[in-house]
Amino acid sequence: MSDSHRRSTPARYGAGEPEATARPGMGRSATSPPAPTGPAAAPPSTTTQSPSGRGQRPGPDQPATRPAPLAPPTGTPRPDRPEPGLPDSLRHTLWVWPALATLAVTLFEANRAQLWRDELATWSVATRPTGDLVRVLGHIDAVTGPYYLLMHGWIRLFGDSVLSLRLPSVLATAGAAALLALLGERLLGARAGLVGGLLFAVVPSTSRYAQEARPYAFAGLFAVLATLALVGAVRRPGWWRWIGYAAAVLGLGLSHLIALSLLAGHAALILLARRPRTAPTGGGSRGGDGGPWRPLLRWLVVLVPTLLLLTPLALVGRGQQGRQLDWVDPSRLGDIPVLPGGVLQGSTVGGLVVGLALVGGLSRGRRGLALGLCALLPAVLLYVGGLVSPLWVPRYLVFTVPFLCLLAGAVLAGLRMALALVVVLAAGVVGVPEQQGLRHTHEWPRSAEIDYRGAAEIIAVGRQPGDGIVYSPRTGWKFLDLGIAYQLGAHAPRDVLAVRGRRDRADLWVSECPQPASCLAPVSRVWVLVTGRKGDPLQGMPAAKADPLRAGFDTDAVWHVPGLTLALLTRRGT
Repeated sequence: MSDSHRRSTPARYGAGEPEATARPGMGRSATSPPAPTGPAAAPPSTTTQSPSGRGQRPGPDQPATRPAPLAPPTGTPRPDRPEPGLPDSLRHTLWVWPALATLAVTLFEANRAQLWRDELATWSVATRPTGDLVRVLGHIDAVTGPYYLLMHGWIRLFGDSVLSLRLPSVLATAGAAALLALLGERLLGARAGLVGGLLFAVVPSTSRYAQEARPYAFAGLFAVLATLALVGAVRRPGWWRWIGYAAAVLGLGLSHLIALSLLAGHAALILLARRPRTAPTGGGSRGGDGGPWRPLLRWLVVLVPTLLLLTPLALVGRGQQGRQLDWVDPSRLGDIPVLPGGVLQGSTVGGLVVGLALVGGLSRGRRGLALGLCALLPAVLLYVGGLVSPLWVPRYLVFTVPFLCLLAGAVLAGLRMALALVVVLAAGVVGVPEQQGLRHTHEWPRSAEIDYRGAAEIIAVGRQPGDGIVYSPRTGWKFLDLGIAYQLGAHAPRDVLAVRGRRDRADLWVSECPQPASCLAPVSRVWVLVTGRKGDPLQGMPAAKADPLRAGFDTDAVWHVPGLTLALLTRRGT
C-alpha cells in the first residue's frame, strides 16, 4: 500500500475526537502542528518509555486517554484529501452517479411487468375517496396506510398507469442510492461510497422493489437517511441533528414498521462510536461533553417520543396481523441458507454481495462492524420473531440491502478503480436472468405468473352489452376481479354475483349473492374466470356457484393464459 494512501484517514464520527495519533514509524498525527525548531524548540517531553519499548506512556502531569474509537481501516482516505485514482470533480458529485445509474436501471422496462396482486391492492385502496381510504385502514393494512395516502395524492396528480404507480418507488430508490454514496464517503471513504452505490444500482432486488407500487423502496430510503443522520448527530452533536434523525426514523416506521428493527443496528453503532473520556488531572473535571454515554442518552431521548408516535399504528397493525399475514409460515432453519438469494432476488448475486459484505464487516474496523450489524441484527430479530408470529417474509429485509452493498463496495474499493467497476459490472451481468424475470412478472416463483392482462384482452375482444362475469375464488389474495377491473375499467363485464362492494365493506373483497341462481337469471352470457389451468372451468368452484352454471349454461369457448382459465358460457336454449 502506498504511503500517500496510508497517510490519510476519514474524519471520525465521534464529535471532538482527535485525528489519528502518531504510530511508530508513521510520523506525527495528520493534525499535529509542525514541531518548533531552533531556540523556540518545545521543552523536553514529560512522557516516558513504556517497559515494552514499543511506545510511550504519559508523564505524571499529562491526562491519560484511551485510544480513539472507530479507528478507520488502514488505507481509507480522509474526506478532505483527494483519494488515489478519484479526481476531486468526481468526489464533489459522488452522489450523482449512483443515483443516475439507479434511475437508468430501474426505469428500464419499469412498466413491462403488469401489476401483481400486492400492487392491485395499492391501486384499489389509493384510488378511493379519502374517507373510504381511511375506513379501509380500520379493517386491514393499517401499517401501509401512510403509503396509501401518499399514493392517493400522487394518483390524483399523475394518474394510475403502471409507470405512474411505480415512479414514486423508482425515485425513492434513486434517492437511497445517492444517500448511500454519502454514507459511504462519511464512514469508509469516497471510493467505497461510489462503488457501493453503483453496486446497489445493479443488484436485482433494487429493480424489483423500485418497480413495485408498494412501500419497500421508501423503507430503504429512510433506512439509509436515518443512518446517515445518526452518523452526523454522533459526529457533531446538536439537538437539531438529533431531531433530524428522529424525523428520519419516523419516516422509516411509517414506511414499514418491521424496518424499525434497524434501530438495533443503530444502538450498536452508537456503542461502537463511544468517544474516550479524558482522565481527570489533579482536582480538575473530566474532559469531553459528558462522556462516552452522552450520544446513547441523546439517542434515547429523541427515540422515545418518536416510537410513541408510532405506537397507535403498531397496535392497530398488531390487531390486523392474523387476517393480513395468514399466509406466512413460521421461520425455519432451512430458510437461513437461502435468505441472501431471497432478499437480493438472486442466489448467485446474493451470495457474492453477502460474501463481500462479510469480508468488509470484518476488515473495516468498528465502522465496518457497525454497518454489518445494521444488516445482520434486523435479520436476526425477524427470524426470532418469525418463530412465534407470522413475520418471516424475506422481502421485509430489503431495507438492509444498501448496507450490504456498501460493505461490499468497501472491499472492492481496495482494488484499482477500473477493476472495481469491472466487478460491479460483472455482478450486474450475473444478475441479468433475474432482471429479465422480474420485468416479466413480479410473482414468485417467476413461473407462477398470473396474466390478468391476457385475460382482459380476450374479454375486451369478445364482450357484448349485458354480459356478466363470475370469479373464483373470491377470497384470498389473488384478486382476479381487481386485475380485470384495472385492465378494463368501466368496460369490464358486470360482476353479476357481487351484492356488496369493497367500498361498502371497507376492505379488498366483495360479498357475493347468497343465491347465485337468482342473480344469474337476468344474463344470457357469462364469462367465468378461475385460477389455474383447467379443462373444465367449473372444476373446483363452490357448488353453490357451479351448479346453476352447469344447469343453465353451455360452455362456448375456453382460453388458457398463464395462471388463469377463462371461459364464455351462454344460456342454454338461447
